[in-house]
Amino acid sequence: GGHQARRGVDYAGWVRVRSEMTRGFRGAGKVTGHLVDRGQHVNSGDVLARIDPADYDLSVKSAEASLEAADRQVETVDLAKKRTEQLFTKNFASKSQLDQATLTYDQAVATRDAARSTLAQAKNQVGYTDLKAGEDGIVTAISADIGQVVGAGTPVMTVAVDGEKEVLIAVPEMDIAEFKPGKEVKAGFWSDDALTLSGKVREVAGSADAQSRTFAVRVSLPNDPRVLLGMTANVEFEALTGFSNA
Repeated sequence: GGHQARRGVDYAGWVRVRSEMTRGFRGAGKVTGHLVDRGQHVNSGDVLARIDPADYDLSVKSAEASLEAADRQVETVDLAKKRTEQLFTKNFASKSQLDQATLTYDQAVATRDAARSTLAQAKNQVGYTDLKAGEDGIVTAISADIGQVVGAGTPVMTVAVDGEKEVLIAVPEMDIAEFKPGKEVKAGFWSDDALTLSGKVREVAGSADAQSRTFAVRVSLPNDPRVLLGMTANVEFEALTGFSNA
């Protein structure tokens, strides 16, 4: 029979979060300010950045004016319709005149209802000028400058969601067979010799990176307050070096 030798292998990687949320404004506009910095911890609902509300305020004012005009129009045609109804009962107005007055009134009411919903929408969009955090986490990237005009949905900030962290390592082809999801490995940290955690392989890339010919492997870590984003980590495991048929 043969025997198998073992060797310790370790890979350097860095600590990242398992999930990141990229946030953008729901409406378009000019970025007027950032209220948070990179590296800052934010809570869900916190305002991260703002866009200039001028255009949105203008929309509200114009919608209010349209609604006011539509209201007045309804009052006017309502009087005309009532007058036509009275004339019709006295046979001074024809059925087609009454129908026409009723139709004009119905159209005015429809226009007013549309103006109401346009105003509600404009008021709702005023809220789009604040970009809020959707989750608790740490701001890892700010991708729009103050003064920049952004479209709806353009990424403005990235928030690393609080919770499970992982180490990302690059593993060459010769060792990739050792890494199966669920495999237990050890993670050490350059900044803190005393800190060693047992991690688990969570995900192995299906194909190698074209440039480096290595596979991306993600190792999940237990939640530990000493582990910070961006820390350099060493992932260690024992590999079989192969067989010798002596």
